[in-house]
Amino acid sequence: MLPRTGDVLHVTRAASVQFLRPIKFRVIRVLDWPTYDGWLWLDGYELNVAGDAVTRRSIFVQREGLQQLQAAPEPRPHTVRARRPVARTPLRVG
Repeated sequence: MLPRTGDVLHVTRAASVQFLRPIKFRVIRVLDWPTYDGWLWLDGYELNVAGDAVTRRSIFVQREGLQQLQAAPEPRPHTVRARRPVARTPLRVG
């Protein structure tokens, strides 16, 4: 599973040995930093029990060890508004 912006993940020791104490993590972005095959750098927020962001972090984890708790909402389609024609008035000379 490749996380995407807005996903809430349960990050445990299965993702990296640094997470002896599991955390909930909301993804801001997947960083494109060089890494080993199967590993990712994620930028996001550690969440408290209530789901509030408490600490911004960049974490180094194994993709296969991540558990998705909540998927990001589907992106809304962009609304394109038709431009209204600009009223043209003739120039008066003189």
